[in-house]
Amino acid sequence: MGQLKLNKVQKFYGTYEVLKSIELEVKNGEFVVFVGPSGCGKSTLLRMIAGLDETTAGDIVIDGKRVNDLPPVKRGIAMVFQSYALYPHMTVFENIAFPLRVEKMAEEKLKAKVEHAARILHLDQRLQQKPGMLSGGQRQRVAIGRAIVREPKIFLFDEPLSNLDAALRADMRIELAKLHRQLRATMIYVTHDQVEAMTMADRIVVLNAGEIAQTGAPLELYHKPANIFVAGFIGHPKMNFLPVTCTGLREDGVEIDYRGQTAVLPVTPRSGMVGRSLTLGVRPEHIQTGSADLTLVINPSVIERLGAHTVAYASLGGEGENYCAMLPGTAVIRAEEQVTTGIRAADGHLFDENGVAFERRVEMTDIDLALFDPAA
Repeated sequence: MGQLKLNKVQKFYGTYEVLKSIELEVKNGEFVVFVGPSGCGKSTLLRMIAGLDETTAGDIVIDGKRVNDLPPVKRGIAMVFQSYALYPHMTVFENIAFPLRVEKMAEEKLKAKVEHAARILHLDQRLQQKPGMLSGGQRQRVAIGRAIVREPKIFLFDEPLSNLDAALRADMRIELAKLHRQLRATMIYVTHDQVEAMTMADRIVVLNAGEIAQTGAPLELYHKPANIFVAGFIGHPKMNFLPVTCTGLREDGVEIDYRGQTAVLPVTPRSGMVGRSLTLGVRPEHIQTGSADLTLVINPSVIERLGAHTVAYASLGGEGENYCAMLPGTAVIRAEEQVTTGIRAADGHLFDENGVAFERRVEMTDIDLALFDPAA
């Protein structure tokens, strides 16, 4: 088993509150990713689960047992750090076997465990080599192997791919996803990279300033962010935010005005919104060339041609009104030349003055629902 429950967990450094009453349940076998900007508390929370940092208040419960006062070795966890932390004078075999030798495990059983982990990680041909002969990705796999042989209840990963180049990171993301399916183990992974979070997680926990901003499946956070922070953090390039005014409430949604143009967004109306300033959010990949429910004529200052996509960046003139459109790779646009772009109301997200999202009326197919809940 590998169930984790955090019950009103807090962390103070002096009078500064780093983590604010965190409540979370992780199911056995889940791959959960903590994601957020630097300083949001994600690594601190992971270290508290591991027992490397003390908990100021609240309970950390693993498989029904409160572990706050237990040392790391007694918690049934194994942690993989950003640094590989391998012994350079030892072979791959001995690096993986090290925690088992500390436990004084019988040699025959130790050898079987190490060789089994090595096969899983495709290191069986490297067991007699030393870390200096390995690539960065192979070294990280050795560090993961050292965790696997302990057969922990929960694997903890603290930004393990940060030291790798872009190509190796992509390869290791695939390897970790395969490893999770193969081991069926509970894994908690910390990263600041939302691409890693979106591609690997069963469930993402978005942290902001020591609090959980939203928890959900990757596509749930993408299609239905709970607030403006999550909307801006999940997705790349980041969501566009435009100031609008509510001009009416209708059965089919909320009518908004942007610079004299009106559109009805299919969101659940709230009373008392008419006349209030709101924020319209639209993802760059949902912007099209030509007219739509809202039409914006821009003069892009920068064009990025990525092959499959062309990304245009422009300023709309208002304070903070930067605009990014991800268009087809074949789009015929040039920097400093006028181009017409359109936003469909159905693609819009609406946020109130406190940054809380209006509920979107998105029609979901059976396929969409399955993607929202990978465990289904």
